[in-house]
Amino acid sequence: MDAYREDLRKVKDELTEVEVLLQDLLDRQSSLLQQKDSLEKILREHSESSKEDTATDWNKNDFLWSSDLNDKLKSVFKLEKLRPMQLQTMNVTLSGKDCMLIMPTGGGKSLCFQLPAVVSKGITLVVSPLISLMEDQLMALEALDVHATTLNASTTTAEAKSIFDAMTNPKATLKLLYVTPEKLAKSKRFMNKLEKMYQVGRFARLVIDEVHCCSQWGHDFRPDYKFLGIMKRQFPEVPILGLTATATVNVLEDVKKILNIPKCQLFRASFNRPNLYYQVRPKPATQIEALDEIQKIIQSRFNGQSGIVYCFSRKDSEEVTSGLQKRGIRSGCYHANLSSQERSRIHHMWSTGKVLVVVATIAFGMGIDKPNVRFVIHHSISKSMENLYQESGRAGRDEQRSECIVFYRLADIFRQSTMVFTEQTGLKCLYGILAYCLDSKRCRRSMIAQHFGESWDASQCDGMCDHCDLNSIYTSTTIDITNHCKNVLAILKQATETDQRVTALKLVDSWFGKGQASLKVKDIKVTTISKEKADIIIGYMLLNGYLKEDFHFTAYTTISYILPGPKANLLLNGNRQISFEFKVKALGATKTLKSSPAPTNTPKPSKESSNTPKPSKESTKTHLSSNSMSHNKLSSESSSKQILNSSATITFSNHQNNGNLGNVKSGKTNLETPSKKPKLVVINRENSQLSSFTTDHVSPNKTKNNNSKSFNSKGNNCKIKKRKPVISDSDSDGLDFGELSAPKKKVSKKERSKSTPNSQGKKIAKERNSASEQAVTAGFNVNGSIDSVPICIGDSDSDFDT
Repeated sequence: MDAYREDLRKVKDELTEVEVLLQDLLDRQSSLLQQKDSLEKILREHSESSKEDTATDWNKNDFLWSSDLNDKLKSVFKLEKLRPMQLQTMNVTLSGKDCMLIMPTGGGKSLCFQLPAVVSKGITLVVSPLISLMEDQLMALEALDVHATTLNASTTTAEAKSIFDAMTNPKATLKLLYVTPEKLAKSKRFMNKLEKMYQVGRFARLVIDEVHCCSQWGHDFRPDYKFLGIMKRQFPEVPILGLTATATVNVLEDVKKILNIPKCQLFRASFNRPNLYYQVRPKPATQIEALDEIQKIIQSRFNGQSGIVYCFSRKDSEEVTSGLQKRGIRSGCYHANLSSQERSRIHHMWSTGKVLVVVATIAFGMGIDKPNVRFVIHHSISKSMENLYQESGRAGRDEQRSECIVFYRLADIFRQSTMVFTEQTGLKCLYGILAYCLDSKRCRRSMIAQHFGESWDASQCDGMCDHCDLNSIYTSTTIDITNHCKNVLAILKQATETDQRVTALKLVDSWFGKGQASLKVKDIKVTTISKEKADIIIGYMLLNGYLKEDFHFTAYTTISYILPGPKANLLLNGNRQISFEFKVKALGATKTLKSSPAPTNTPKPSKESSNTPKPSKESTKTHLSSNSMSHNKLSSESSSKQILNSSATITFSNHQNNGNLGNVKSGKTNLETPSKKPKLVVINRENSQLSSFTTDHVSPNKTKNNNSKSFNSKGNNCKIKKRKPVISDSDSDGLDFGELSAPKKKVSKKERSKSTPNSQGKKIAKERNSASEQAVTAGFNVNGSIDSVPICIGDSDSDFDT
């Protein structure tokens, strides 16, 4: 019987292997079928376009309107020549034919209908999804002395009457009228005026900006855009011009059907913007650390230059704006919840340079025509590749080098997924951007091109992404993660057996031996990998079907739980091996960051300190350097800002260091610690307000005859209660270093209820003048002594977690 059992086991193992192979083949078949359909549609479109091109050469300059077009280009728009695809598009729409133009952000789509509008008789109606888009174009047209206006909810009754009169008045000078799709869908009065404008021959053309919003397969589907499907039926002789920067083959097919223009002329420009540098960075764990990172990027590489920071929510945009303003960066907040007057004010201030950085949600940006935007930073990831491409494309419209930086963190994926999972392609698009962020090797442009159905040779990137950059200090290494993936699935199995639901956060905590005991699996050891790698593994498993999200509604929010995916059993029961290419720092690689401009009211750092390389958490030593380690007495003129200018180079004994500090010891400038918790040593005694911790030290506001005991680390039986010190960045004026207080006395419950806790946010300057008040120190409670002074690491590049 044992032989039969052994044969049965072998048969089951072989069947499992066959199932794994079949599943892989089915997945491959599905992928190939999708590619086949996309390629056939591209070839079909190319064939149709070739037939049209053979019949008519739209790139010629011998049309009836060509001379006037060229004159207005120079006299009104002050341009000498057109960009690729612009002339063809203008000629098609001026000939009265329907046309679709796909051109990257910054390619000049708006000129394709603004110049024909100036040349044509009548009014060009422009349907635009956002007020900010309209305002930006209206400001530009006003500067060019082109009569254009908008009709929206903020338009006054008198202004609306004037617009309605101009629509049917042959002598009116109005050339462009901007409206939202909601205006068309919900205003019968406006539709009535459009019919009258059409009857008198003043409806020149219908322009639909961001035309991809029509399709439910698009990344920005707007229900009211579907109303535009009746426009061709109501106004059959009016040519339609659809414009977008991002549209896949499926989206284009859907848009043509919705707008009833199946045989429209299609022009497609290359997606590539050669002056844009694409980069993905790991997002720090806390908001303060993320703001510090953004501050360093802006002040060291884009000081005094314009840029955009995109955030996930209105709350995030307000917090980031406040944080950047406190760090000395002129920034303004923009989101849909602000009044239209406030949004217009921020937009105008940014356009004129009074505000350098706009911190915004996706409500800001479509159609923004500011040429000198040097950077676009995504504080949180976009919800799709289309959004990322479009938002990052707002940089570098003057064709000068600009940077597009994405901060990625797995937690942001689950914030987004609970918002987009109800959309037709919401999760698919979100996982596409997850794959973009997790990839550690492929050219960023190759991934973008593949998404939009274009071919791209990575060698053409010319080092303009973080993976192709020859100066990058990172490389990739392949690591087997099979056991890690099995451990994750074992935790989920344990949760299922105990009837528990697990979020991604709980899953990672359990993997690291934290959280609920019921989720801990006895046979699994606590993982030793870093939190960053753990997030990457969870993301990889989510992308490849080993995990899946399960969404549940509550009374107040939507929660994403993690469950085993459809391929989980293939991993647990089979012999499948999984490896992943992680991005790691190359051996011997160093990177020097430019220092941020020093504040005007503080002394400039020395040459040595300004060239200090960025500290690394993966270093193997802890080294603290200062310009001076003398034991001079404190000067009464020293201030907290002098403390902040102390320079220190901080590296760590272990890359998993949690940032806790050990005991304070004096007289040591170099410290090597084998433990995970690096010790804090005295930094720059002369310029800071750090006491020498000897019996000879006397506070500036006291004499030796003071009744207070001197602080002696060896004598007086002083007991020190170790507390976590607060490490603050060097641009903050109001520092909070904790409290230094006398020993606590036992008090009754009545006295305790009457007492109020002391504030830990008192200013250092206020506490220094009186010896009877509580001194502010770095988290020490000293028995019987209050003459200690603040401890501070004055380096904004500190990597300690606080």
